[in-house]
Amino acid sequence: MLRNTIISSLILFIFSYNSIAQSRLAHEIGIIAGPISFKSDYGQRDDYSTNVGNTGFGIGLVHFLNFSYNSRRENYFNEHFKVRSEISFNKTGLEHFGITVDGNSNDIGVIQLKAMRGRSTLANLGFQLEYSPFMKIHDFKNTLGGFSPYISAGAQFSYYNSKVSSTLGPLGNTSTTFYKYLTPSDGHQYGFSSQSGTVLSVTYGAGVHYKLAPLHDLLFEARFQYFNSDWIDGLNPNKNIYKENKSNDNQIWFNFGYVYYLDF
Repeated sequence: MLRNTIISSLILFIFSYNSIAQSRLAHEIGIIAGPISFKSDYGQRDDYSTNVGNTGFGIGLVHFLNFSYNSRRENYFNEHFKVRSEISFNKTGLEHFGITVDGNSNDIGVIQLKAMRGRSTLANLGFQLEYSPFMKIHDFKNTLGGFSPYISAGAQFSYYNSKVSSTLGPLGNTSTTFYKYLTPSDGHQYGFSSQSGTVLSVTYGAGVHYKLAPLHDLLFEARFQYFNSDWIDGLNPNKNIYKENKSNDNQIWFNFGYVYYLDF
């Protein structure tokens, strides 16, 4: 499913360049940054303390291909779409939160979960197609103080590094490790692993551009990123046994940004 989505996104990206031959491209560059809520096998699903506690930070550089800014041809694609490429970096510290770890403080399982620590670091490279349905790009360019909402979809290639540890000592034995992480999983000896690797993901976002000045924008965006692996956080309990851990790792990035138009 993820592979088909990425292929479809790439096809859409290729077709978007049909407008390049018909217009002079303008370029925009910017920087984005903000908090990331990492949804993983740490903590309890849909738990407030988990969502708040497992929050990291990301920063990135963005580049937009603007088909409208220097174009004399006004067609729907040029006036409502931009292609955005991006390189970004994010890091999140992870712990277990929720009802389970709020239980009996003398229970060995509670003690083991509270002692577990994780860290996930990602370097991302990707693109997304950005669609502004309500305002033409030309109109937005000439509207100081204007807002232009948008939605986006795209794909990213990432290099990740995950670290898993415990304050009780080395993981991999019954005295330090919660029982479900001692079960073999997905070709690994255990349901945990400190490792590095590459991963693909799809992204879906929604945001708004604000026209600060003729060549200056601000933006705010919330973006969902779903990975094709469940090892990004270093935990992956056997899904055939522990059904509550059925979803791959994913994250939501709330980012603020500044964009500058290169006027050529």
